[in-house]
Amino acid sequence: MRNLMRLGLVAVLLTSTTACNTLDDAMVSIFGRSMRDQPSFDPYENTRLPAEGAVSFSSGNFPADRNSVNLGTPEEQDYIVPDFTQAQTSNPANELLAGLENPVPSDAQSLERGEELFNRYCAVCHGAAGLGAEAYILEKWPALAAFNLAMETVQAYPDGYIYGMIRVGRASMPAYGHQVTHFDRWNIVNYVRQLQQDYNTSQGNTPGDQANGEG
Repeated sequence: MRNLMRLGLVAVLLTSTTACNTLDDAMVSIFGRSMRDQPSFDPYENTRLPAEGAVSFSSGNFPADRNSVNLGTPEEQDYIVPDFTQAQTSNPANELLAGLENPVPSDAQSLERGEELFNRYCAVCHGAAGLGAEAYILEKWPALAAFNLAMETVQAYPDGYIYGMIRVGRASMPAYGHQVTHFDRWNIVNYVRQLQQDYNTSQGNTPGDQANGEG
């Protein structure tokens, strides 16, 4: 009977709020730390690349075409993906990136996929319409206003340069090459071009206006 009463008392202590704190304090006294004091980070507050030597989701994922996925089997490809670093993406006129040819036509399939990925990875900092001033992150971190992808400056960037920034990052922009696969990066590029067309239309610009320095 006495043992049963002890078990009942322990059960009451374990199910009470104060008991949780008491037990937690006991763990602190033993181990010197508590889950209550662990650091936490908001989304995009502490972005980090995968650990060195880690095999990321998109590593080696270079299939034969945009409609297939490389599952680890050798595949013949008619394109070359060169290596480059942020040293190249720091310069929009970099010849290597400017020379990368966009292999994905800007059709309905590509734009639909590009929109999905843009809203997943890019819109939080660049805004759903490609306007950094409308980005979701500004409500929490106003100092992180990002580039206006839809406006004039990025309209002049080659497709390959935008692809390169997605893959390896640039300045405060983290790399997404470990999350977004090869052809999906081009899908995002195509969608960014669509956002630029939408912006020009909203401003009454014609395709020749930007080239002539107007608008």
